[in-house]
Amino acid sequence: MQNRNPFSWVKKQMTRSICICVSMMIYVITRVSISNAYPIFAQQGYENPRETTGRIVCANCHLANKPVEIEVPQAVLPDTVFEAIVRIPYDMQFKQVLANGKKGGLNVGAVLILPEGFELAPIDRISPELKEKIGNLSFQNYRPNQKNILVIGPVPGKKYKEIVFPILSPDPITKKDTHFLKYPIYVGGNRGRGQIYPDGSKSNNTVYNATCAGIVSKIVRKEKGGYEITIVDASDGRQLVDNIPPGPELLVSEGESVKLDQPLTRIPM
Repeated sequence: MQNRNPFSWVKKQMTRSICICVSMMIYVITRVSISNAYPIFAQQGYENPRETTGRIVCANCHLANKPVEIEVPQAVLPDTVFEAIVRIPYDMQFKQVLANGKKGGLNVGAVLILPEGFELAPIDRISPELKEKIGNLSFQNYRPNQKNILVIGPVPGKKYKEIVFPILSPDPITKKDTHFLKYPIYVGGNRGRGQIYPDGSKSNNTVYNATCAGIVSKIVRKEKGGYEITIVDASDGRQLVDNIPPGPELLVSEGESVKLDQPLTRIPM
C-alpha cells in the first residue's frame, strides 16, 4: 500500500490554483447632499487615503456618514481579472448646491484600497462584457507608485450609482511576495460636494453661522450672488460682517436678533 502525504497534495493544489481570499473591511465616508476637484483634493493633500486610525481622508471634507456597498468574489485565482462593484445609493430626489450657487444633481466618487499586488486591470485583459459594465468611467491610481489604490470621480450619480472596478489579481510566479491569505479591502464613497475644503475653509454646501451675538443691521445681496450680513455686536456695538457665498438660503432678516453661532443659512439639501 502506497503512503500518501496529504500536505504534498495540498501544496500541489495551491500551486495549480492559488486562491486569494478577500475578506471585506469597509470604512464608509459619504455625504448625501459637484466639485470638479475631488478626489484630487485628497490626492494632493494626503500621501495615503487611509489614516493610521482607519479613517478614510474623504471624511475631512465630507462631514456626514452614509453607507456604501461593495461586492467582490469570496476568492479569486491568481493573474485573473475580476469585478469589484461599489454601490453608492442615495435618494434621487436630492439636489446639491453647485459651486455657482445653483441646484443640480449629485455627483459621486470613490476610493478603493486593495491589497498590495492587486491593481487596475489593463485594457487588453478586460472582456467586452466587462467593458460594457464599466461604461465611460476613467479610473486612476492614487499615486503613480500605488497601483493598489484606485480613485474615480466625480461622475454623475444618476448614471453611476453602481461603479464597476476591473481588478487584476497578482501572479505569484512573477510576484514572489504574494501570499495565500485573506486580505482586507477598504472603500470610501462620497455623494455630492464636501462641506469643507482641505485648507479648512467652508464650501457653499454647508451651514453658515453668526460670528457674534447681536442685531442684524443690514443684509446686502452681492452682484455675483451671496450675501454680506452685517451684525452689530451686542457687547460693544462693533459691526461685524459675515460673508455668505452663492447658494445657501438665508434664515435671518434685517432687524432680527441672533445668538453667537446661530445658523444664518439653511442646511443644504
